[in-house]
Amino acid sequence: MTDRRAAFHDLHRPGRPLLLPNAWDHASAAALAAAGFPAVGTTSLGVAAAHGLPDGAAATREENLTLARLLAPLPVLLTVDVEAGFGDDPAEVAGYVAELADLGVVGVNLEDGRADGDLAPVEVTAAKVAAVKAAVPGLFVNARTDAWWLGVADPLEQALDRGRAYLAAGADGVFAPGVTDPGPVRVLVTELAAPLNLLYRPGGPDLAEFGRLGVARVSTGSLLFRAALGAALDVATSVRDGAAPALPDVPSYARVQSLGAGGGNRPSLG
Repeated sequence: MTDRRAAFHDLHRPGRPLLLPNAWDHASAAALAAAGFPAVGTTSLGVAAAHGLPDGAAATREENLTLARLLAPLPVLLTVDVEAGFGDDPAEVAGYVAELADLGVVGVNLEDGRADGDLAPVEVTAAKVAAVKAAVPGLFVNARTDAWWLGVADPLEQALDRGRAYLAAGADGVFAPGVTDPGPVRVLVTELAAPLNLLYRPGGPDLAEFGRLGVARVSTGSLLFRAALGAALDVATSVRDGAAPALPDVPSYARVQSLGAGGGNRPSLG
């Protein structure tokens, strides 16, 4: 386990960012692993929506544990989005993350955004980070600040203050989703002097540009889940309306079947 955690740490190289795709179930994670991605994260929106639950509302505590158990056998390093830790008691958050770590999870995202649209007090999130690192020292804690995501005033100042506090508490990296402008990115990279994780957004910087800016990790967030949902809707409505759907590279039945544990012997449906 120690080797797997160290391997995940080593994938965070400023200037040569790790592209971390985010899965929401076994099939999506297994497909990404089969495609050669060394590490996979989970998407809190995808996991929540797949279970008919709201994102960011501390509603998927058990669903995340169940998913981690399901993904544990996959040949990939797994990091889990635990929202704000599913509680405000640092000891309880640390205990929950320790459960995930026992299942083989090598990292977590821990965020400071709250369901009411505000940021949690910085000392609250910092205490959670410290408790998690004390419980599972080798786990990669990616401390997320939602300064840009929630549109707060002075997001760069907020992100710097919060990032420094979380790093001082033991965080291994800082995640600042929503920022794409090169100027603030450079400031974050320079001032925090720690692995910076940013979110890929269509129309924004690509992986190479993020690398030139010194970013260490780029996540897809909920994009893959939303793209899959959009593709499913497009195909369904096209067939309903008598139009030829614009199909992407659709995996065969056999290919998808092979992603499951043990596969099966049912005939291909084409």
